[in-house]
Amino acid sequence: QLQASGGGLVQPGGSLRLSCTASGRTFRRYGMGWFRQTPGKERTFVAAFTANSGYPYYADSVKGRFTVLRDNAKNTMYLQMNNLRPEDTAVYYCAADPSIIRSSLPSQSAYAYWGQGTLVTVSS
Repeated sequence: QLQASGGGLVQPGGSLRLSCTASGRTFRRYGMGWFRQTPGKERTFVAAFTANSGYPYYADSVKGRFTVLRDNAKNTMYLQMNNLRPEDTAVYYCAADPSIIRSSLPSQSAYAYWGQGTLVTVSS
């Protein structure tokens, strides 16, 4: 089970940190990722890790602004979002899969497990 949290309202240029906590599994063995979705649009990739790689993979739209981290001791993945823009407004979802490879990280169909979304609103 995945539990996402940390969403809220923030002004443009502000920061927010999302958390995704996993339970009932060996967290360190899972690839983990973040996706986001706005009304009427498809869910899109944001950032992700494979299980055994220390090198995260980012969507071009968030490179240099977002950082994805994982704390295996806490079974938690974080998404630190800085310099937020109105176009970052979305429901953010975390996902996990035990066998995902790096080339599949951007593909939502490659993830077996999903958390509920957390809403991020960037507005003045």
